[in-house]
Amino acid sequence: MAELFVNQAKQYAETRPSYPQELFQFIASKTPARDLVWDVGTGSGQAARSLAGIYKHVTGTDTSLQQLEFAPKLPNVSYHHTPSVMSMSGLERTVSTQSSVDLVTIAQAMHWFDLRAFYQQVKWILKNPDGVIAAWCYTIPEVNDSVDSVLNPFYSIDSDPYWEPQLKLIDDKYMSIDFPFEPVEGGDHTGPFKFVSEKLMDLDEYFTYLRSSSAYQTAKTKGVELLRDDMIESFKRAWNEDGHDHKVVKFPVFLRIGKVGNA
Repeated sequence: MAELFVNQAKQYAETRPSYPQELFQFIASKTPARDLVWDVGTGSGQAARSLAGIYKHVTGTDTSLQQLEFAPKLPNVSYHHTPSVMSMSGLERTVSTQSSVDLVTIAQAMHWFDLRAFYQQVKWILKNPDGVIAAWCYTIPEVNDSVDSVLNPFYSIDSDPYWEPQLKLIDDKYMSIDFPFEPVEGGDHTGPFKFVSEKLMDLDEYFTYLRSSSAYQTAKTKGVELLRDDMIESFKRAWNEDGHDHKVVKFPVFLRIGKVGNA
């Protein structure tokens, strides 16, 4: 699915939310060691940046070279452009050896994966039995009742024909995604656990965020403009209703987390 994000890589990097520190602190509290992370589908490095402040080294991989060009350059983060299907030997060359990784993270990407093949790699590379996998997604942004009342039909009706079927897993908050791992220390289930990410936006940034979606890009390639003039006017009226140009946009984040155990 990397081709969906080629044209809007810059928009994606600029307008997608960072993730709350509470999310990373929660994940870190479940990893016995903090040496090596494999951040899969790292994109423009939203998660890698925060992980780098907690773990000694982060290896980020992605199938989109354009996305990687916007990733932050940090001394303890290495980025690698990889094929959509990476062989075990390629995994060893690019990331690490068997049973050597403390944490595998997947931010807003696991719904695209061939999970059966991916989980084989995760179970091979994570330290046994306490290596941790953490995968999260965020659902549609929340602003206020007025703006959200325009966004909800835009998302669920106008954009619906152009969303890929895999994105239904996000609508379901990753509850139904296959996740064959054991609960982490102190837990009795693997989630989803809810967090909230916040980003201050003006209306232009909000529109840029909407245009960075895969549905918008897919519609555009079919000659369909989802943000029609009348839709833009509806958003403008709702946004300007309270007289404030900038608004805190909230992104609900849902985390699945588990350890490899004795699998």
